[in-house]
Amino acid sequence: MNSFVSGLVKWTTILPVVAFVALIFSWGRYPASWVLVIEAVLLVGSVLAAVHHAETIAHKVGEPFGSLILAVAVTIIEVALIVTLMMSNTGNVSTLARDTVFAAVMITMNGIVGISLLVGAKKYHLTKFNPEGTGAALGSVVLLATITMVLPRFTVSDIAPRYVGPQLAFVAVASLVVYGFFVFTQTIKHRDFFLPVAKEKEVHAHAPSLSTTLTSVVLLPIALVSVVGLTKIESPAIEAGVSWLGLPASFVGVIIAVMVLMPESIAAVRAAAKNRTQISLNLGYGSAIASIGLTIPTLAVASIWLPTPLTLGLEPVQIVLLITSTIVAVLTVVPGRAKTLHAMLHLSLLAAFIFLAIVP
Repeated sequence: MNSFVSGLVKWTTILPVVAFVALIFSWGRYPASWVLVIEAVLLVGSVLAAVHHAETIAHKVGEPFGSLILAVAVTIIEVALIVTLMMSNTGNVSTLARDTVFAAVMITMNGIVGISLLVGAKKYHLTKFNPEGTGAALGSVVLLATITMVLPRFTVSDIAPRYVGPQLAFVAVASLVVYGFFVFTQTIKHRDFFLPVAKEKEVHAHAPSLSTTLTSVVLLPIALVSVVGLTKIESPAIEAGVSWLGLPASFVGVIIAVMVLMPESIAAVRAAAKNRTQISLNLGYGSAIASIGLTIPTLAVASIWLPTPLTLGLEPVQIVLLITSTIVAVLTVVPGRAKTLHAMLHLSLLAAFIFLAIVP
């Protein structure tokens, strides 16, 4: 009982609740500058708390279910954020979904994967993972990204780079099917392909108690809702800052994607530091798969009520970045182990993406 009470007074328990209360009082309003500063601190704290609770649940249920839980949870909130912004924004938001999803794909494929490989390679000389499972995840990412964001650039049913109704419906169903088969493969059919391979250097800790796990189950969605909700509240200030700096409006999608994916990024780096690179790759590629496979079908349905059509087709520069990222990722995954050079290649691609998003 004492351990349960002491667990309830930890900052990881209190801070998400405080952030959620602040979100409720600020929702639909225009907070003062000093309030925005406080909520920015609460936002960062909620991110760290979300990582803690996700790792607690993951430790209790085991892999790869833990990675899947965090990826799906964050993606559901990401979808809600995109729909909310598209419904409330009065400007041109037709490409907001594309910009946010593509940013999420580039951040996961090159950012999360790159920094995880860098941390693992620096600490253990070589990082080892299962190429069968990782390759399947990478293939799913490439397929989903191609049919949802590359093909609209080349279809001729609409003069704009977007799908017409039947095409969007087909792509939505196909995305759900691919995502469903990947989850089945990861969790049931070939679960062993997604488990860590470097077990000899793992440090085993005691599994969390049932009460601790249930607390995390309750607080994880609260923390994630606080992260996305506070990000939305901060978005006008972010948009004003982007405009003041003379950056393209599409860069807002990059910033939001970074904030939403921060919990997974931190969790992936922590896993890599423990020589569990496979978990890091599960989080990276799994987040990309969920970001496309769940977001696009949901937005396809939501497009019935959205005030503007969905423009999903990538720009030529974005397509080149996606193709290059795919080639580099394949060369990284095939050997089943990676060194610092592989990490730097991915991080260089991430840097190129961010730079070209700032200076198109």
